[in-house]
Amino acid sequence: MEAVEIPQPKGRPRRRPDKLAGDKAYRMPRILDWLRDHNIEPVIPRKSNEKVKPGRPESFDEEAYKGRNVIERCVGWLKECRRILTRFEKTAVNFSGMIQAAFIERYLRILF
Repeated sequence: MEAVEIPQPKGRPRRRPDKLAGDKAYRMPRILDWLRDHNIEPVIPRKSNEKVKPGRPESFDEEAYKGRNVIERCVGWLKECRRILTRFEKTAVNFSGMIQAAFIERYLRILF
């Protein structure tokens, strides 16, 4: 989260998102407290065994949570690329280059 930069039409990029979506595994008090301390709205569904605290209703933005699907599909597609999945490239520069090459290949398949 410290490396996030959200481009803005004018001025410096923002360092914090408005909302952060995650699956149920990220619903931990430590994570939720950190998000609230940084004024980031958590979009994380409740666990099935989680007790609801009375007097503190928590909203859940279903539309924002549906946006996670795009990221999940992208990660799933990247896992199909064997070289990226097994991380043959040990340096960060080479690994980043392989991810870029995978996206270029994907775009070319879609175009042609």
